[in-house]
Amino acid sequence: MEVVPKDMNNIRACMMCSLLKNTEQFMSDGCDNCDQWLSMKNNRDRVLDCTSPNYEGMIALTTPDESWVAHWQRIRGLVRGMYAVSVMGKMPAYIQRELERQGIKYKSRDLGI
Repeated sequence: MEVVPKDMNNIRACMMCSLLKNTEQFMSDGCDNCDQWLSMKNNRDRVLDCTSPNYEGMIALTTPDESWVAHWQRIRGLVRGMYAVSVMGKMPAYIQRELERQGIKYKSRDLGI
């Protein structure tokens, strides 16, 4: 399966995996990599908390298990699609605590931090 933004309007990046989709795609499908932990599907507030409209660069990931770029960007093994190089912002503290309770370690994708 591959995930690409339907259009270039309202593109946001998942703060956990850096997948790029438009707001409506995150609302209808959640994050194809992270929704089991982030529960964005059909939850607009959660989409706005877990994604950022501010990102740098784009990576078209077509072979996630073989790509050295995927390895370097920590996206190896994720779904094929468009990813941000860097995602500005940080996941809200309450979501970080939820992730910790689930045994998931959140690492910011903001290269400026």
